[in-house]
Amino acid sequence: MLPHPTLEKLRDLRLDGMLAAYKDQFDLPDCQTLSFEERLGLLVDREILHRDNKKLALRITKASLRQEAAIEDLDLRTPRGLDRTQILALSSCDWIRRHENCIITGSTGIGKSYLACALAQKACREGFDGIYRRTPRLFAELALARGDGSYSRKLYNLSRAHLLVLDDFGVAAFDEPARRDLLELLDDRYGKRSTLVAAQVPIDQWHEIIGDPTLADAILDRLVHNAHKVRMEGESMRKLRGSLTTEPTMQP
Repeated sequence: MLPHPTLEKLRDLRLDGMLAAYKDQFDLPDCQTLSFEERLGLLVDREILHRDNKKLALRITKASLRQEAAIEDLDLRTPRGLDRTQILALSSCDWIRRHENCIITGSTGIGKSYLACALAQKACREGFDGIYRRTPRLFAELALARGDGSYSRKLYNLSRAHLLVLDDFGVAAFDEPARRDLLELLDDRYGKRSTLVAAQVPIDQWHEIIGDPTLADAILDRLVHNAHKVRMEGESMRKLRGSLTTEPTMQP
């Protein structure tokens, strides 16, 4: 059979990985020395890799991460209280497999959002679905969903993500709808999915931020007790980057 009809059939079947690999085999003379099974294996491997890459790209797109961050680019040289062993353990994503939580706290500009996005991006690479939201925007989305009748569906979609990242947690005091929305969400996720919170406010002040003592107890019970805690300290990375004139810019 001539190659051209085969290429057209692969294209019609949307086997784009096999199509690219088949074209490559015609451009590489050494491939002609391989057996039929070896060449077929190369085609199948290329298709699997192509599909995996498409799935990864889709997961990262759906996650809507605030920053293009990678755990491999995390700056561990600048003193910020980061423990290399803990970061390596978190980057393994075993805590997500065990449905545990993670809490990152520290002052503004220290790199909390970057670390949160880097861990979420690593989770996507490990095959997990992630969702990133700034906490105030999440509450606004849920309030809007409550008004247009899509609240239950919205809450369901948020509860199903393997990893939910809540950034800028506690930048403003919670009102009553926000408290109840957060409790509903965490109750659906507890023991089934993982939640990562990044906050400027230390954990011991969250009761005051949440407001209602009863709801605050219920929220913290579902969020804090099984959480890995990362406390970041030191100078703002934005300030440090702004002071660098001759040295290359460091990652957050």
